[in-house]
Amino acid sequence: MSELPPNGNPDDLPAPFEPLDPFDEIIAEETDRDPDLAVIEAGSRTLRTQGGAPQSDTPARPTDPEVDKALREVEAELATRWGETKLEPSVDRIAALMDVLGEPQRSYPSIHITGTNGKTSTARMIEALLGAFELRTGRYTSPHVQSITERISLDGAPLSAERFIETYDDVKAYVEMVDGMQEYRLSFFEVLTGMAYAAFADAPVDVAVVEVGMGGSWDATNVIDGDVAVVTPIDLDHTDRLGETPGAIAAEKGGIIKQDATVILAQQPVDAAQVLLRKAVEVDATVAREGLEFGVVARQVAVGGQLVTLRGLGGEYPEVYLPLHGPYQAHNAAVALAAVEAFFGVGSQRPEPLDIDTVRKAFAAVSSPGRLEVVRRSPTVVLDAAHNPAGARATAEAVGEAFDFSRLIGVVGASADKNVRGLLEAFEPIFAEVVITQNTSHRAMDADELAAIAVEVFGDDRVQVEPRLPDALEAAITLAEEEGEFAGGGVLVTGSVITVGEARLLLGKG
Repeated sequence: MSELPPNGNPDDLPAPFEPLDPFDEIIAEETDRDPDLAVIEAGSRTLRTQGGAPQSDTPARPTDPEVDKALREVEAELATRWGETKLEPSVDRIAALMDVLGEPQRSYPSIHITGTNGKTSTARMIEALLGAFELRTGRYTSPHVQSITERISLDGAPLSAERFIETYDDVKAYVEMVDGMQEYRLSFFEVLTGMAYAAFADAPVDVAVVEVGMGGSWDATNVIDGDVAVVTPIDLDHTDRLGETPGAIAAEKGGIIKQDATVILAQQPVDAAQVLLRKAVEVDATVAREGLEFGVVARQVAVGGQLVTLRGLGGEYPEVYLPLHGPYQAHNAAVALAAVEAFFGVGSQRPEPLDIDTVRKAFAAVSSPGRLEVVRRSPTVVLDAAHNPAGARATAEAVGEAFDFSRLIGVVGASADKNVRGLLEAFEPIFAEVVITQNTSHRAMDADELAAIAVEVFGDDRVQVEPRLPDALEAAITLAEEEGEFAGGGVLVTGSVITVGEARLLLGKG
């Protein structure tokens, strides 16, 4: 089924999405604000003014057999190291690597991004804005959807396979040197981080946009001193490593906030906000908060995305087209805009806003593969990498707003270390039926184990099990087509970035 057409009259939008007229009403969106926060906020400075190139898609395998072979060899060597789920919380190893590489991460300013959900989409938006203002950018994000080369981008495009291989070869001897000096070898993520920082220095870039892998304080990326620290919404994820409350998780994620930095805070649970604001006070950081210093003023659904009016640190940016679905992407856009304004000194060194035409051009070019991405029609198949309950709730809300499905079939393959019950419960109201599957990763939850939980959530008559993803996709498409070609059936593939990436390949993307 096609996406809803643009609504010409904002007054006719559904109640949850009515535009906020005066900017001050944005404050009403704050989640359970605590009066005690005023005490903390009084001790911190706040930032508010008085008064790109298109993103490339995910890359395919190299067509040159020799290059493909060399890339596979690099991937195989990296795979011998600790994976991203095995951690020894320390930056000692990555700091040692930076030292022998000559501290490449010190050769450019950076914007550092942490949070639970929305980091990659926000990073892509920041990158697009900076590129539109003619800055050379480096972007480091994780995990990848299809190709490992996606993780390191220059000027909005992933490193070519050839350059990725060259970068690995350049740092390999130094990595082995550090391996020999440390109790544990550098991990997969630490080596990639070193490669990214080296590639950015070699380019050279004008600014790096860096997404943490997990947490903040001991994350491998945290050997940079971000001029701007961005914290997207914090929720419960990786609780075994980061903490069991948003406040505890915020304590770890707040480690990216450095002395005299500017902090851009998305809307946060109260306990998380308290922790982050205290951290800002400790390091004399300048704070800008969504819902107070910046935010989403208005938004309406449009074909292929949404039309938003954003309030930035320098004023209002009306009628910005964002080709991404969902209220959460509008909030990501507000955070990204504030981060770029802060990087350029808007609200502190300069009072005027950024050029509106450049901002519009940048946002119109943004893409975020695997985030409510339509990859097929008749029936419509949508991919979304939601992998925790908070992300699933945001996706479910966005699907209801952006698509007019009369019957939606879910394809869910999740990782074993996730809160799969919470994930399934978030999707239960929008799925007519769910096909349970598993991806090829060693982290994947067994399909039968996941199905047992799904039966408890959906009931036995709404659950089908297809352990192989190709079979799951075929089954879901068949179920969506049961009402007829024009009946409005659709398929949502979700549960894991890996599941989405594999489905993307199977459906001919990349």
